[in-house]
Amino acid sequence: MHAVTGWWRLIWLVGAAFFLQSQANAQDWPTRPVRILIGFSPGSSTDFTARTIGPKLSELWKQPVVFENRSGAGGALANAMVAKATPDGHTLSMISASFVANTVLTAKSPYDPVKDFVAVAQVGYSTSVIVTSVSPGIRSLKDLIAAANASPPGKFFFGSTGAGSGTHMTTVRFNMAAGIKPQHVAYKGQSELIIEIVTGRVHYGIPGLGAALGMIKDRKLVPLAVVTPKRASQLPDVPTVLEILPNFERDATHGLMAPAGTPRRVLDKISRDLARVLEMPDVQKQFAAISFVPAHIGPEEYQKLIVRLLAGFQRVAREAGLRK
Repeated sequence: MHAVTGWWRLIWLVGAAFFLQSQANAQDWPTRPVRILIGFSPGSSTDFTARTIGPKLSELWKQPVVFENRSGAGGALANAMVAKATPDGHTLSMISASFVANTVLTAKSPYDPVKDFVAVAQVGYSTSVIVTSVSPGIRSLKDLIAAANASPPGKFFFGSTGAGSGTHMTTVRFNMAAGIKPQHVAYKGQSELIIEIVTGRVHYGIPGLGAALGMIKDRKLVPLAVVTPKRASQLPDVPTVLEILPNFERDATHGLMAPAGTPRRVLDKISRDLARVLEMPDVQKQFAAISFVPAHIGPEEYQKLIVRLLAGFQRVAREAGLRK
């Protein structure tokens, strides 16, 4: 009887030691600078999100947070790099919905969003806005739809930040809901996209409100509708897409992903610290300025969200005939 009790005591002590060591290891992390790769150019909403939370995380971690913009292929270049990184939490990817969307458009994606990665936490989601140039005389969403339907095939264009990017798939969802079939033109980032819309080389696009707000205030872009459940405080007179097209759907997210195999204790620590950052008044003020909605969820729930996004984008790609 005493021998059995002794064994259980030994097992309990070993388990307790393992737990305490795991906690200590999590507290020791990070041991060097943390890299956050961003798949889009500076000025994009994804870039803004990363650069808003990064300095605060650096303060908590007592280590530099280094940003790397690797734009191109709808964010796939940056994500492919993170997928191959050492899974210790020191290399992360700041993603948008394109993280999932661009993998469904080709059979040769450089990474698998579920097998090659593990979710860290969601930061929130941005407000996007359908915009056009001031020159075509389009002043409403109904005007845009009418102009697209009146144009000869292949002569009406929309822009995005790359095939499979969040802006691309959101616009495809809008096109399907509106019953229009414009031509797609891809750019490397939101800055390039916005310039091309302003100059009239493409008729419209759906950039983040934060990236487009300056041009809207300067009356170089016409906001037609915001892609959110509610109207944006910065544009109270601009309707939501749902007010015009009740059948419209949009999937959006900004969050952190890590290479598969990253220890759960590290994921939990990053998630907890991110939640603290999102509660800071100055961070909330910066996000509110561009109608970014903080919406933290932890590793387990965020992983489920990524899986749901994958299924949803697979359906859209199939119905729209986008899969190569």
